[in-house]
Order: sequence, then structure tokens, then C-alpha cells
Amino acid sequence: MTAGVEARLDDTLVWLCGIASPIGEEKSLADAVEQRLRKNPALSNVRRIGDSLVADLTAESSARRSRVGLVGHLDTVRTENGPARLEGGRCFGSGSSDMKSGLAVMLVLAETVPIGRLGCDLTFVFYAREEGPFAENELGRVLAEEESLSRLDLAVCLEPSDNRLHLGCNGSIHATVTFEGRTGHSARPWEADNALTKAAAFLVELGRRAPIESTIDGLTYRTVTTATQAKDGGRGRNVVPDRFIVNVNHRFAPSTSLAKAQDDLRAIVGDTGAHLVFTDLSPAALPSASHPLVKKLIATGVRGIEPKQAWTDVARFSALGVPAINFGPGENAQAHQKNESTSLALLHEGYGIFERWLTSVEVGG
Repeated sequence: MTAGVEARLDDTLVWLCGIASPIGEEKSLADAVEQRLRKNPALSNVRRIGDSLVADLTAESSARRSRVGLVGHLDTVRTENGPARLEGGRCFGSGSSDMKSGLAVMLVLAETVPIGRLGCDLTFVFYAREEGPFAENELGRVLAEEESLSRLDLAVCLEPSDNRLHLGCNGSIHATVTFEGRTGHSARPWEADNALTKAAAFLVELGRRAPIESTIDGLTYRTVTTATQAKDGGRGRNVVPDRFIVNVNHRFAPSTSLAKAQDDLRAIVGDTGAHLVFTDLSPAALPSASHPLVKKLIATGVRGIEPKQAWTDVARFSALGVPAINFGPGENAQAHQKNESTSLALLHEGYGIFERWLTSVEVGG
């Protein structure tokens, strides 16, 4: 890689970080990225859906070529960050790791790698609202309106992974578990029915649950169930609460269907007397370790191979029958952090891995 490409990567990343795009406020960044895509003569058919963008890089060839989708979200979480800047071999700024480093690689690949060197065609997808509920994620709308995306040979979500290949992903369910009681004065608790203490046995049981391991394609995924939020009825510190609500996050292995995971969570709540309501349902995705394009990427020099314990949008592609993987240059440990930053060396390395991989793929995959 030339020094000029490294400088372009650095400049592109700090440019992206300099345009604030917290979830729900992606329009300014979508506008800027759209302008940049439309100025690239190599790209064709740039289209916008809401605050999301799709563009193609297609060779003029009669031969059947594989098509790889490079996919990244424009939005960031809302955290405290200073101004975007390059300092000490790092880029600082909101989303620098998650996942504007991945977006920088996508943009610079489209601008610097001649289509004649690529062994496959590319589709770039930049989308909004990833950092929120499944139903509000704009990738769902993009996939529904862009039917061509269901014919991708492979999708790569450039989520931060330290240039390690993260295969598959666990599914995720959020649900509220509500315990009901009866109010009363805390000086006379025998006249009330304390919803908080009714939840005690359930919370103790959750704390005792050990992860359940599932091995798929030699990778170990862990099913876990965690209480993540709790609140009472909010009536006062001297009032016995008549309601206690627990948010439970159930993460389940790729071998488990969404319906089966819902049944498993119902069984965990069991006969506690609590009311269970599912609030966010995200399916899992199986790993694609044996896919020829994935094998080629592994041979190109990724830093390692791991199961994806968290949820990502590879699951949306998997549901369409499109093999999908997680691989990106951002630092996983920096995601969602205050004063977020990422390594420029990882950024350069990630670009190099993508360039070697995409230019070594044989026509037709």
C-alpha cells in the first residue's frame, strides 16, 4: 500500500468522524457520503433510500462474476467525544471504531482499486439506524426495496473486529418481565404485596444461570440470559411498590430459531406469576466458514477467526439466504466508549487485507 492510500484512509476517517451522525440524525453524513459516491466515476447506479445509500462497482464482462456486498452503518451511539482528530497513530472521534473506520475502508476501496484488478463485482451499502431496535434499523427497508441484494454471493459487515473474522452471530431478544403487587405504606408492609420482593427468586435464578455452550463449525457460541434494567412503580420511597419491571436480554446460539428462543425465555420465566412481553426480536445467523469466498479471505491473512457472541446485521442477510460475515478494522473494545478512538495501523492493515482478497478472488468465486 502506498503512502498516498494511507493518507487518504486517514483523511477519510477523520472527515467521517467530523460529521456527527448519532442514531436518528444521519442525514448530514448521508448527504456528504452521497456526494462523494456520485463524484466517483467507477461507481454506477448510486441510489438513496431514506438516509441509506447503495452503489455498484461492476466490470464490463460477459463472464459470471461473484458479487460481494460491503456493508456499513452510518450512525453512532450517543457518547461524549471531543473534536475529530488524528493523534499518536490514532483517530479520535465518535464512531471512529464503530464503525466509521469500516466506512473509510469502503469509500477508499471504491476510489483506489481499479475495477480491472477486482476478481468480483462489488455493491456498497451505507445504512442508517443500526444502533437501535431491530424494527427501526433502516437496513430492513433497504433489503426490502433493493431486491438485488438478496442475490449477493457474500455480504461483509465491516463491524469493528480488530481485523479478526467474526463468524455468524448470536440472536438477541429483549423482553420485559413485570411483577404485580399491591401498594401500601412501608411502615405496614403486611397490608401490601411487594412486587419487588416477588421478583427476588427470579433474579437470583437469573444470576445463577451458567452460559449454555453450542459448538457449530468448530466455533463455540454461548446462550446467556441477563437482567439489564429494572424499575419499580415510582410511587415513592415510603410506598411498597405494586409493580416491578425487569428488562431481560436473552442471547441465543445460531443453532436456535427465534421461535425456539422465545419458548426458552418463556420457560425461564415459568410460573413466577410475572407478565412477559417481547419488545425486540433479532434472529441469529449461522457461520459461513466453509464458503469459498470466506476461505479465500482467511487465506489472505486475517488476524484470527472467532464466533460472534453479539448480534449484528449478518442475521438480516442470513435470513435472505445470503452468506454473511463480520470483518472490519475498528477496535472492538473501543465501540460505544466515551472518547472513542481507533488505531490507524489497523485501518491500513484492514484496507490491505480487503485489497488483497478482492483482487485475488477468481471470476465466478
